[in-house]
Amino acid sequence: MGTLFICGTPIGNLEDISLRALRTLREVDCIAAEDTRHTLKLLNYYEIKTPLTSYHEHNKREKGPDLIRQLKQGRNIALVTDAGMPCISDPGADLVKLCLEEKVPVESVPGPSALIAALAMSGMDARRFAFEGFLPREKKERRKILSGLSLESRTIVLYEAPHHLRETLSDLDGALGNRFAALARELTKAHEEIVRGTLKDLAAQFVETEPVGEYVIMIDAKEPNVPDAFEMSVREQVECYMNNGLAEMDAMKRVARERGIGKREVYKEIKKI
Repeated sequence: MGTLFICGTPIGNLEDISLRALRTLREVDCIAAEDTRHTLKLLNYYEIKTPLTSYHEHNKREKGPDLIRQLKQGRNIALVTDAGMPCISDPGADLVKLCLEEKVPVESVPGPSALIAALAMSGMDARRFAFEGFLPREKKERRKILSGLSLESRTIVLYEAPHHLRETLSDLDGALGNRFAALARELTKAHEEIVRGTLKDLAAQFVETEPVGEYVIMIDAKEPNVPDAFEMSVREQVECYMNNGLAEMDAMKRVARERGIGKREVYKEIKKI
């Protein structure tokens, strides 16, 4: 049985890679890459000749089982994404699930992460944070996620592509209020930049300016005006969260989580006449 190595690679600066990652990329039988052309630049820089194969969002259903078959035949495979750690808002997570289902060994070879790099330099509270990745494009699902984030009591971290940044900043301002935020882009590259301000101010900056590069959005937490949960009934707590903007189902899930009880129990309590 071979092993799948989850291999972290640079998010910009090619020097940000560990000795272990370089050794792994040289020693495996194959490297499964999100974009083989992008990964080839890294391999050429370090004179690594390991064969490449593609594994990405659009071929994962067909390619995943093929990679599992190779792993079961004893081949070792390194999984890399275009930048940073695979499986974080990345189709690599599906390949890891397949490996676990098929009892194929998986090892992590840690590396850079845009999420951690941006949060560390943001100046925001990094003790507790909520990472949401990319917001859904479908409007109903997007509204649902934003509704939940409006009551989030931790620093919020999102990823966004440049062509969606304006829309996302506007949606965040509308759903979360005019909170303080920070935008990081081009991390570890020559034009690395982090800008700070309110969501409204940041949105205004891009009315005339075209967003460039992949963005990490970080937003200050806002404590909801919710009394101590154990000083009220389950019904009162659910209603309180709904009054603060959560949908009923999201409010019930949050109450269940905070009280350490099942969602069915919450449902029974609020439906009592």
